[in-house]
Amino acid sequence: MTVSFKKFFALAVITLLSVSDIKVYAQKTMTPQEVATNYQKAFFYPGKDMRVVVFMRLIESGGKERTREMTLLRKNTENSQDQKYFIFFHQPADVEGMTFMVYKYPHKDDDRWLFMPALDLVKRIAANDKRSSFVGSDFTYEDISGRDLSEDDFSLEKEEKLGDRDCYLLKSVPKDPKGADYSYKLFWIDKVSFLPLKEEYYDVRKELYKVFTAEEVKEMGGFPTVTKRRMENVKNKHQTLVIYNQVEYNLDIEPDLFSERFLKRPPTKWIKR
Repeated sequence: MTVSFKKFFALAVITLLSVSDIKVYAQKTMTPQEVATNYQKAFFYPGKDMRVVVFMRLIESGGKERTREMTLLRKNTENSQDQKYFIFFHQPADVEGMTFMVYKYPHKDDDRWLFMPALDLVKRIAANDKRSSFVGSDFTYEDISGRDLSEDDFSLEKEEKLGDRDCYLLKSVPKDPKGADYSYKLFWIDKVSFLPLKEEYYDVRKELYKVFTAEEVKEMGGFPTVTKRRMENVKNKHQTLVIYNQVEYNLDIEPDLFSERFLKRPPTKWIKR
């Protein structure tokens, strides 16, 4: 081995070790806010838009079930955290053809509209409480579309495994106790995908009352996606299982779709199962 080659080899080894050290150092020094920001992007904002057929099971403590099936469309707003949601209900029969549209604003109340086919009526509905139940499930509107990060203080409790996944254990505490229906939340955030694998909600008495579990994660269209998720109310034993089917991202959904005029007759190509 020549002297010049030895120098080159030594330099290459040092460079590789340095890059490795930087990666490890970056992981160890990631701030709570950075983890929270990455979680929010990965869970609520993947892609420019999304289309998914959602199957929902509402399960009572005694085992009795009700089901919902809907097509959900989401479109992000450029250079903003604002989003638009359009939901078309397929089942059950009493809500078939009903549509629901939301303009989500992290820093103010959402705008919401509902079309009721039985009355042939489009109605704008109050949206001053993002903590209300989403279509009778154990998920709130805030659980579905996310919460403004500036409303909470975050801390990294520790790093630990959940199953075979390395996770950040993140804690969030609302800055305004009246602005949330929990005193704090714990998140197990996957270190690779930054998706939440588990969340625990604690009430004002610091007692656990609700648990979110990501039961299945798949890569869909280049984005790790929670395709099966469960929310359980540990107090009353009611739970909701949500299954994502036909998940698609970056479809260039027309912005005009998210308007009142399409609530009554949404384009078939976007709502079909």
